[in-house]
Amino acid sequence: MKRSVRVWFPAWFVAVVMLCTLLPVATARADGESQIQRGFEIAPVPLDLHGKNRGLVGLGSYIVNAQGGCNDCHTHPNFAPGGDPYQGQPEQINTAQYLAGGRVFGPFVSANITPDATGKPAGLTLDEFRDLLRTGHDPDDPPGDLLQVMPWPIYGKMTDHDLRAVYEYLSAIPSLPDNPNPGP
Repeated sequence: MKRSVRVWFPAWFVAVVMLCTLLPVATARADGESQIQRGFEIAPVPLDLHGKNRGLVGLGSYIVNAQGGCNDCHTHPNFAPGGDPYQGQPEQINTAQYLAGGRVFGPFVSANITPDATGKPAGLTLDEFRDLLRTGHDPDDPPGDLLQVMPWPIYGKMTDHDLRAVYEYLSAIPSLPDNPNPGP
C-alpha cells in the first residue's frame, strides 16, 4: 500500500497544481471572449472589420460602450429622439452623431474621435492616441497644453492592449464630419 501512495502522490500533486494554474487562465480567456462578443452586441453603429483585428475591435467596443463612457462626451446629443433612458424611454444612441464630438464644456468642445479620411481615429496614429491618453497632450496643441476636461488620467491607466483595442474599434466605426450643432 505504501508504494501505491508514493506513486500517486506526485501525480495528484501535479494535477492540483495544473488545475490551480490553468483554471484562472481559462476563466480569464472566457471573460475576454465574452467581452469581445458583448462588444459586438452593443456596438451602436455598423463596423468595418476589413483589415482589422476582430478581437481587438470587439474588446474596444466593449471598453468604449460599456466601460468608458466615450459617448457621454463625444456624442451630442447622446441619445436619438425618443431614445433617452433618463426619460424612461428605451435607449437609442444618437448614431447620426456617434463620437463626432460637439459636447460643450464651458470654453471647451469635445473632439470628433471618428476616423479621418485615412482611417485614423481623430486623425491620430496609434502612438499619438496612446500618448494623448497617457499624458493629456494633444499633438495638435502647443507643447505644455493639456486636455482640460478629458479624463485622460483615468484612461491613461489602461493597458497598452486595452488602448490598442479602443483605437482599433474607433478605426472601425463610420467616419463622420465634426458635429455641426455643438451644445451642452
